[in-house]
Amino acid sequence: MKLNKNIKIFLNYVLGPLLFAWLSYSVFQQIKDQPHLEESWLNIKASFSDARVFNFILVFVLMFVNWSLEALKWKISVHGVQPVTFFRSLKAIFSGVSFSVTTPNRTGEYLGRVLYMDEGNRLKVISLTILGSISQLLITIFFGLLGLLILRPDITSMNLSGWIEWIKNLGIIGAFIAFIVLTVFYFRIGWLVKWIDKIPAIKKYIWLINELEKTDTTLLIRLLSISLLRYLVFATQYFLLFRFFGVEVNWWQGFWATAIVFFVMAVTPTIELFEVVKKMYITKEIFAIFTVNTLAIGFVTTTIWFINLVIPATIGSLLILGIKFFKKDEVA
Repeated sequence: MKLNKNIKIFLNYVLGPLLFAWLSYSVFQQIKDQPHLEESWLNIKASFSDARVFNFILVFVLMFVNWSLEALKWKISVHGVQPVTFFRSLKAIFSGVSFSVTTPNRTGEYLGRVLYMDEGNRLKVISLTILGSISQLLITIFFGLLGLLILRPDITSMNLSGWIEWIKNLGIIGAFIAFIVLTVFYFRIGWLVKWIDKIPAIKKYIWLINELEKTDTTLLIRLLSISLLRYLVFATQYFLLFRFFGVEVNWWQGFWATAIVFFVMAVTPTIELFEVVKKMYITKEIFAIFTVNTLAIGFVTTTIWFINLVIPATIGSLLILGIKFFKKDEVA
C-alpha cells in the first residue's frame, strides 16, 4: 500500500507537472514557428468582430445542451434506486465536474454526483453512474475506430511524431479489441453481476452493483442513444470553433480528426487541470494532416476547455456550498 501511495504521489505531483511543462513548451515552440503567424493572429482577432461571433455564442449554448443530455442520462440511470428531478440531476452533474478537475480521468466526478442522493443510496448509484460513462466510452471508441480507418491513408502519408505512428500501427487493433470487450461487458452486465456473486472473496460487496442486474436492453440502448447525441453536440462545438478561429478544414475532415482526438484523450490517463495542454498537443498533431494553423488550433482547444470544463466546474463549486452532506440527526 505504501508503494502504491508513493507511486500516486509521484504521478500526481512530479510526473504530471513535468509532462504538463514539456507539452506546454512543445506547443509554444510550434506556435512560434508557425508560418504566417501574424496573419493567423489578425484573423483570430477579427473573428470577434464579424458574423462569426454567432458561432462562438452557439458553442456556449451547446455547452448547456451537452451537460443537460448528461443530466438526462444520469437521471434515467439512477431512477431505479432513487427518482430525481431533471434539475437536481443537472446540479449533480455540475457538482461532479467541479470534483473531477483535480482527479485522474475525472474519477472524482462520481463523488460530486452521489452527494445529491440520499445517504443510503449514494454508494448504490456509483455502479450505475459508471455504466453511463461506459456508454459514452463505447461511442467514443466506435467513432475513434472509424476515424482511424477513414483517415489512415492521410496519417500514413504524413511524417508525424512517433506516438502518432504507434496509433497508426496499433491503435486500430487496440480500439477494435476494446470496443468488442466493452460492448459484450455492457450488454451482458447482468450476467457479470451473477458471476461476481459466486466469488466468495468479493461476494459481501455485491450489494454495491446489484442494481446493474436490473438493467435491461431498452435502458442500455437509451443510454447509448443519449451518449451519441452528446458526442455529436461536442463534435459540433469543435467544428463551430474551427470556423470561428479560421481553421481551414471541411466538416468531413474535422469530424473524423476530432473523433481520433476524443479517442486518444479517452484512453490515456490525464488530470483535468492539465488536460488543455495535452489536448492541444494531440489536436495539433492530428490536424497537422490538414492545416498548419497551430495558433488557431490552440485557441479552439483552450476555448473548448474553458467553456465545457471551467465554467461548469465553477457552477458546480457554487452549488456544492448548498449541499447538506448529512442529515442533522446523523451528526447529533
